[in-house]
Amino acid sequence: MPDPTPDPAVDPTMDTAPDRGPRVDDDTVLPPDEEAVPDTSVDISIEEVAELPPGKMLEVDDVTLRFGGVTALDGVSFHINTGEILGLIGPNGAGKTTCFNVMTGVYQPTSGGVRFMGEPLGKRHKFQITKLGIARTFQNIRLFHNMTALENVLVGADAHHSTGMGTALLRLPKHHAEENEGMDRAYELLKFMGLDRRADELARNLPYGDQRRLEIARALATNPKLLCLDEPAAGFNPAEKARLMELIQTIRHQGYTVLLIEHDMKLVMGVTDRIVVLEFGKKIAEGLPAEIQDNPAVIAAYLGVDEDAS
Repeated sequence: MPDPTPDPAVDPTMDTAPDRGPRVDDDTVLPPDEEAVPDTSVDISIEEVAELPPGKMLEVDDVTLRFGGVTALDGVSFHINTGEILGLIGPNGAGKTTCFNVMTGVYQPTSGGVRFMGEPLGKRHKFQITKLGIARTFQNIRLFHNMTALENVLVGADAHHSTGMGTALLRLPKHHAEENEGMDRAYELLKFMGLDRRADELARNLPYGDQRRLEIARALATNPKLLCLDEPAAGFNPAEKARLMELIQTIRHQGYTVLLIEHDMKLVMGVTDRIVVLEFGKKIAEGLPAEIQDNPAVIAAYLGVDEDAS
């Protein structure tokens, strides 16, 4: 029978865990309501993502999705190139999050399909799509609120572990190695997000902006090829949005491809390479930010202006 005494090498709650260096830069503790500032100098790149070949990473091909008599997506097609930041925008109810949900396996399209790295996603489950390399955040924050910030990120890191319950119970070396790698990766991502000082705080006690950044850290912990962000700036003030823009650009510069849903047009125009616009479940425009900004159909969709009016 295995020794019931917790092993500090794999139990992050123990004070005697192996020393990985200081978790914070000094002895100060952030006040409860003060949000952290990301440290974008931290290298979070991984070789398997940084060395992906150029070309189309994800293709949405003539996707239609119906719920009874309601058509949520109507023949939507677009693609995301490796290494770019693509914006997916549109008025409320345009179908943006629904499109995310089709891409990540929440919904199966009525017709059409999605290809990732040239391979049809088909009817894969959400966890299988995560293992392929697609990670997402949510419009409404979905953290494990009774777990610490560190534990939340470790959940993401566990997505690519190959060991199971048997190796954990037997405490085999491979399990220890994966646990240690996951712990190191989690601290690295927390530091990148400026959350290393809050590693042991419950997620529910973090300020709102820190919860948003923690969700991005958890998604990055799955080592995604494509990171899908659903309205990450929701509820942010202008200073927080500026930091978020820098954060997204840094994530891309470190090798990740990003799909961004966002209502803040200044943020979208300032951070994306290309933009796709949806309205009532249909694609009405696609192009560079400057092209989208002056597109009559987009102006009409957002402002209710008749695009045919002179």
